[in-house]
Formats: sequence, C-alpha cells, structure tokens
Amino acid sequence: MLQITGLYASLLGLLIIFLAYKVVAFRRKQKVGLGDNGDIQGQKAIRAHANAVEYIPILIILMAIYEVNGGSSLVLNIIGGLAFFGRIMHAFGLSKSGGVTTGRFYGTLITWLLIVALASLNIINYITSILLANI
Repeated sequence: MLQITGLYASLLGLLIIFLAYKVVAFRRKQKVGLGDNGDIQGQKAIRAHANAVEYIPILIILMAIYEVNGGSSLVLNIIGGLAFFGRIMHAFGLSKSGGVTTGRFYGTLITWLLIVALASLNIINYITSILLANI
C-alpha cells in the first residue's frame, strides 16, 4: 500500500491545482487566451505552476518506489513534509519575484536534495537486495 506517498501526492496535487487556478485567474482577468501577453505577473504564475508540474511527479514516483520496497515510514514522512514545504516556498518565492528570492532558492534546493536522496535510497535498496539474494 502507498498510504504515506498517497498523502503527500494528494497534498502536492492540491498545490498544483492551486497554482493552476492562479494561472486561470490571471488569464481571465487579463483576457489572455494563451501565454502571458508579456505580463510579468502572468509569467510568474505560469512558471510557478509549470515548475511544480516539472518536479512533483518525479518526487512522487521516487517516494512510491521507496515505499513499495519497504522504505522507512519516518523517512517517507520527513521527505514528504519537506517536499510540500519546499514546493510551497518555491511557489511563493517565484510569485513574489521573477529573480532570485529566498523562497525560490531554498525551495529549489530542498526539491533537488530530496530527489537525489530518494534516488540514492532506491539505488542502495536495489544493490542491497541483489547482494542479499546472492548470499
């Protein structure tokens, strides 16, 4: 069962919908059918949503693989909580400025570190299972 991953996938899914709503609200208000019409607020809303859609799926996939393979519940909850926090930081940081912001920087850093950590944990789990199978 993927109960822990399911929780964080759901929270992150709601974040994606919130960010999508901000894009739709911008486009309706500015009467923009496609793109951002050169509006910086629109560009920030679109990029905040797109960035979430770019990174969240791989986080969820790596979490699910880790959970299915018997990964630690504590580690999954820490990673899931940090992922949600990091993605919120990034979204709000990017919505404030198109340049470097604390939220954007640390949100990206947290996301990248979590992806590397999960990938590493999954690789270690694989190597360990191969070694144990040969004993």
